Amino acid sequence: MKLVLSFFIASLTGFGFWWLRPSAPPVPAAVLQTDPLPALTPLTATPRARFNPTPASRKGFYNIDVVDDFTVPATKTITFCGAGRNLHVDRDWSKLFRRGFTAVDQTRMVGGQEIWTDGMPPAGWRSRLKQSQRSLILYQDYFANAFKLDWARNGEQATNTLYRATARNQAARNTIYQAGMELRGGCVGFGDCPPGTMISTFGKIFLDIENDGVSIGKKQDQANLYTYLARTIKENVSPQTEIGSIAPVPHNSFGYSRASDYMAEPDWLWNTPATHTNSSRQRGMPDDLVGKRFADVADFHMAGTYYVYPDFDYSIAHTADDSRHWLAALLGEQEVNMKLSSKKRIAWHWLFNTQSGEFEKSGKAEHPAPPAIAEGMSIFYWFTGAYGVLFWDDHKDLVPGQPTPADPGLRGLGNDRPYACYEHYIHGLWRLFKHHGDLFNGRETYLNEQTECSYDGGKTWLKYNANQIKTRSLPFVRAIVNGDQILVAATQAYARPNQAGQVMLRYVQNGYQFYTTIDLQGDQIYLGRATMRKGAGRRS
Repeated sequence: MKLVLSFFIASLTGFGFWWLRPSAPPVPAAVLQTDPLPALTPLTATPRARFNPTPASRKGFYNIDVVDDFTVPATKTITFCGAGRNLHVDRDWSKLFRRGFTAVDQTRMVGGQEIWTDGMPPAGWRSRLKQSQRSLILYQDYFANAFKLDWARNGEQATNTLYRATARNQAARNTIYQAGMELRGGCVGFGDCPPGTMISTFGKIFLDIENDGVSIGKKQDQANLYTYLARTIKENVSPQTEIGSIAPVPHNSFGYSRASDYMAEPDWLWNTPATHTNSSRQRGMPDDLVGKRFADVADFHMAGTYYVYPDFDYSIAHTADDSRHWLAALLGEQEVNMKLSSKKRIAWHWLFNTQSGEFEKSGKAEHPAPPAIAEGMSIFYWFTGAYGVLFWDDHKDLVPGQPTPADPGLRGLGNDRPYACYEHYIHGLWRLFKHHGDLFNGRETYLNEQTECSYDGGKTWLKYNANQIKTRSLPFVRAIVNGDQILVAATQAYARPNQAGQVMLRYVQNGYQFYTTIDLQGDQIYLGRATMRKGAGRRS
């Protein structure tokens, strides 16, 4: 086992010594099945919708009607900031909310009906969207353009950035306070400002600033600014508005799911309490911010990962500790972060590879998630106990049938992308929530790494985290228990279409003695449910 060295002073002896800290969690020991296997209870497989995915040759289009109406439970939230709402919104504006999504980002709203953008709305006008259906993403441009906060583009400016106007800068508008305070005008665009005042009435506000990396000497100022920004926003929004950020988060694995991630401590920007620096008072940091952390103010964090092309490549190996693996990354990020913070989790989901010059075929976002990955994202993610998703795309409106650009540098962008991946994603949501939404009522238990499986026909039983499953090239299985109901998702990630597999699962807790066998085919996403019976007998 690899080890890292951590030095500390033993206060009782006065001697210093090296303390060996493991760089990976211990591998769970196999539990031997000493009793005969009890009778197996079959799972009832969840139906799949019958639809013909939009062919790859038809670019810039997806069919939102590959499934029928369904909604997600009130305990979950999915914000649409994807592409192509324009394909169906004029015919049925509510269709999005009957295909699993619970909210829509401001940039995807219909002007004049869902948001008023041309001055003050007429007297009596009100948005057709409920507060819970409204979301706002604040990117760097909001701070850098409107308020001249260069800090938003370069965190190294943290030591020069004004918290709020001071005696020497009484008319300053380029302050964190001003950027947060002016959000209160958000209610104007929805026609629901409280009498005599203004306050933001978005349901959720997401921060996407991405300036978190700074040099060591500026970390404290950076932590102060993020905490002050979050608090200022909270002071200018309605009590029902939730806020969170793509960064800071407790831990970011950047899509790798390494064993060492499971030993991570909370990230400094998430966990550092605010305290005064040499110049913070002169720049307006209030004394009552001292001791507060970003983690204390945010309502949720956004641990998650975008994929790069290797994650979609079925022709390469994905089993090394540092190999990229779509499902190990999706699950591992949540497994790590849920241990570091009890805050709600909302991940960003994008169904194309993100742009990265570090990886082959990842320079442009031209590769859609393969069908099993798109569907698997929308099923397995919810087995982690996560609260929500921000479904995002770098393109907004789609115009189908556009000719392929002659310039190779313009290909694979926006209207020139195949969007059937959206159909597979929505299909996954439909399979999960149309048929099993009743299980997500707040009384469910997410087993995560405590999902107990056998890979040798029931002789031994193991509980693995996502990294351990990946590096052993085993089928992934995750389960949710609610009363006497058990819901199971399983897949052989990256398997060949004709590759068959089998895995057993058991749940022997709380008086239940449930055993079942799952048959797997290719890398399809299996979803099944059973009613468990109370059973006698001891646990092996």
